[in-house]
Amino acid sequence: MLVTDDVLDLSPDELLTTTRTVRKRLDLTRPVPIELVRECLEVAIQAPSGSNRQGWHWVVVTDADQRAALGDIYRRAVEGYLKSSGSAAKLFADDAERSVVQGRVGDSVAYLGEVMGQVPCLVVPCLIAGTELPAGNQSGLWGSLLPAVWSYMLAARARGLGTAWTTLHLTFEAEVKEVLGLPADVWTGALVPTAYYTGSTFRPAPRAPLDTILHLDRW
Repeated sequence: MLVTDDVLDLSPDELLTTTRTVRKRLDLTRPVPIELVRECLEVAIQAPSGSNRQGWHWVVVTDADQRAALGDIYRRAVEGYLKSSGSAAKLFADDAERSVVQGRVGDSVAYLGEVMGQVPCLVVPCLIAGTELPAGNQSGLWGSLLPAVWSYMLAARARGLGTAWTTLHLTFEAEVKEVLGLPADVWTGALVPTAYYTGSTFRPAPRAPLDTILHLDRW
């Protein structure tokens, strides 16, 4: 049952092409109703999972101390990431046009690293996967969780909420599991900050032309 009548009038294509990562425009001051998050999760759990196992669990964090603890872990992970050669800001340095975009991405990553603990709602999707992650077929394993995470983000976008798909916390996943009290056989797949957003401009992002990445029948 809908708890809001403010679902945006977006076509499926509009929703899919304008659900963007929101970092700097997250409203850190406006609480997010838990009922609205629940509504988004009701949509999310309609996603497919291997053998219909539905081994997902969702930790929704709104407590200030819990958010601050996760924020501290995330900030440390971001600091390490920004120093690495794989940092968004350091990619495509030989492409003048694209490096400008990458620089903006790096700046927004750094910003989120500083404020993650202040975001009013943090959603941590989890998966039951044994006390040791199995070797091989990681696509099959995480394919039973990650489509639902994306569905959650789409549902949030349709309801006026901004989100960001982040995974840098996995550098310190043991600490995250301790903060959240997760059982030994439960693993996190993402950390999704969720908040109302400022501004209203959401549009498709620049992408490489399809013909440069499309292969028919063989590479």
